[in-house]
Amino acid sequence: MRRCDFIKIIAGTAATWPLAALAQQSLPLIGFMSSRSSKDSEPHRTAFLRGLNEAGYVPEQNVKIEYRWADGHYERLPEIAAELVRLPLAALVAAGGEPSASAAKSATAAIPIIFVIGGDPVKAGLTTSLNRPGANATGISFVTAELGGKRVNLIAELVPKATTIALLVNPNMAEADTYIQSARMGADALGRRLLVLHASTPGDLEPNFNSISKEGAGALVVQNDPFFDSQRDRLIALAAQYSVPTIYHIREYPAAGGLMSYGASLVDTYGQVGVMTGRILKGEHPQNMPVPQPTQFELVINSKIARSLHLSIPPQLLAIADEVIE
Repeated sequence: MRRCDFIKIIAGTAATWPLAALAQQSLPLIGFMSSRSSKDSEPHRTAFLRGLNEAGYVPEQNVKIEYRWADGHYERLPEIAAELVRLPLAALVAAGGEPSASAAKSATAAIPIIFVIGGDPVKAGLTTSLNRPGANATGISFVTAELGGKRVNLIAELVPKATTIALLVNPNMAEADTYIQSARMGADALGRRLLVLHASTPGDLEPNFNSISKEGAGALVVQNDPFFDSQRDRLIALAAQYSVPTIYHIREYPAAGGLMSYGASLVDTYGQVGVMTGRILKGEHPQNMPVPQPTQFELVINSKIARSLHLSIPPQLLAIADEVIE
């Protein structure tokens, strides 16, 4: 190769380096924070990326994402949010319930926020209304705190001899009282006793299962909560160890060896969050984006676990189940 040709190649390559770096720097940046763990959130993150792709965005091609995980430790969320908002974010996804959304909202009034919560975003101070959020935050609300009574009914139908039904709640969740009230109404309507148990740390779990055994509770309802989701495998193992028929809030539990679940699909929800994030990247403002709520809920039953607990699934439950895992 001639010396002059070599110099031209080097010069041309050098000229493109700053442009390539500039192109990378100019990609819009999404912050993604969650109360959950990275492992527990893998199917939800995949769904989020799928929704983002539907909106026309592919990580490292035309968008960048910074992830942060609290692993069920809510006290970490304000620091995580503060760290993320110091970055030049185009949008901030606050996943894993109200603690994450509230931390994000406290950290910034300017960066668009897309949340996923189980309660009422108006009550939580995240939006002024569902139809017109009115500030820098929008997202999806399950309003699942009101499903406690429905889950009590479903587990009672599967375990008709359970005169006492336990309810495991995290007292640190803002919607805990609403969930307890809903579950109590469901239990009272059936003439069952409701045993309310509290857990907010991993060390609280096994003592509560001891209480379930001592109190003679024949079934358990686990409140939807990111902390419990971070302890999913442990909860399933304890339910098996103590032979407690248990209902949870999302399919991931019976898919991993739990008995049953009733609630909206988180996978579908995070797909919608990805689409909403893409709309914001294209210029829409959260204040004009209504907060959708799921209208369909899925009942999932693990028949293998039911057999291991010597439970016969009533035909009426099989008829309404969206999925029966063999």
